[in-house]
Amino acid sequence: MNTVIILAAGQGTRMNSKTAKVLHKVGNKYLLQHSIDSSKALVEKINVVVGQNSQSIKEAIVDSKVNWVLQKEQLGTGHAVQQATPYIEDSSMCLILYADVPLIQRNTIEELLNKASSSGFALLSVILENPFGYGRIIRDSNQSIQSIIEQKDASKEQLKVKEINTGIMAINGSLLKKYLNELKPNNSQGELYLTDIVEKAVKDNVNIASFICENASEVMGINDNNQLSQAERAYQLNQAEDLMKSGLTIMDPNRFDCRGNLNFGKDCVIDINVVFEGENNLGNNVVISPNCIIKDSSIGDNTHILPNSIIENSTIGSNTSIGPFARIRPETSIGNHSKIGNFVEVKKSSIKNNSKISHLSYVGDSKIGNDVNVGAGVITCNYDGSNKHQTEIKDGAFVGSNSQLVAPVTIGKNATIGAGSTITQNAPDNKLTLTRNKQSTIDKWKRPKKK
Repeated sequence: MNTVIILAAGQGTRMNSKTAKVLHKVGNKYLLQHSIDSSKALVEKINVVVGQNSQSIKEAIVDSKVNWVLQKEQLGTGHAVQQATPYIEDSSMCLILYADVPLIQRNTIEELLNKASSSGFALLSVILENPFGYGRIIRDSNQSIQSIIEQKDASKEQLKVKEINTGIMAINGSLLKKYLNELKPNNSQGELYLTDIVEKAVKDNVNIASFICENASEVMGINDNNQLSQAERAYQLNQAEDLMKSGLTIMDPNRFDCRGNLNFGKDCVIDINVVFEGENNLGNNVVISPNCIIKDSSIGDNTHILPNSIIENSTIGSNTSIGPFARIRPETSIGNHSKIGNFVEVKKSSIKNNSKISHLSYVGDSKIGNDVNVGAGVITCNYDGSNKHQTEIKDGAFVGSNSQLVAPVTIGKNATIGAGSTITQNAPDNKLTLTRNKQSTIDKWKRPKKK
């Protein structure tokens, strides 16, 4: 049986934030959630060690598989792991992860567990050109691991070593308990170092296996906001690479963000500065132009989202055009062969096939049929100050520019609304309805002059 201990008790003072460090986000997911997700499929038990700010963490991470373990005092990584040992079976293989090392991949963890299965103990290391601040992996002439020396305790010769300890390890439960009980705070920090168990295992002639991680971003730790931003970009680049391998065209991976899951068909193109959030689905031949935000939405085949548009919790049909500068708000459904043009806002509305709202309009709480044309500057007046009301525009209707439709109101089938009208009553089918005063000119009027 495999189990995991995730260390999440650090105070994160360098974040300068009231939010617990492990509740900061990469890819719009909590740092701790990344570690849970990467290990969940490989282990039967998840133990998370938290500190004094544990309540906010428990409220944010809702997972029935997590066993919360409290570390009341911050006495080092060895002490943190000790708090979880009552929940570790002697026969289990125990994985040690860190909530502030969020980018570790499942296949890397799986390889580490495989290495540990034969020897009972395996370390994950990485080669860094600039290893400053990290504990060094010390090997003998046979390249066997002998110990891990922390930066503050290393000699000048040891500081030249570029292979560093990631802190991530897999170890048999009985061995872990044995060596944790032998730890002493014999270091400049006066703490119990988890890494000291390596030297103790070597003295017992335990063959410590190792796996060198090829991608340093997987094991980067996050201690401040600069490192958080670096992790975000590394995460996004990794996602972009995977998506491009699956056939997505991304014009510039350095200017691409997916903060959730993205499913797509064939020949989709994503231009620069597009942000996907939540669960999104694209059909075939979808084009997303620059500076768009797409959140929890589905977009049909051959649809083009023009620049600077926002789509949230909505469904867009096939062969449809949205934008530029359009805002599609939640609970909106737009049909096939339709057009939502520049500076148009649509909220909680259904718009069927072949309908057009081309310019500068607001449509809210509305049902719009097939083949409807809504002119520039049209507003559905859906809010009376207390309640929202619905506007219905039936098939084939034409609403002239600069009209106001005061809900609740229905525009009939093939009805025409004259430009500049304020419609407060239902407009019948196949008729022209308009509300205007007769135009007049005042002959004797003079423009006021400035005093």
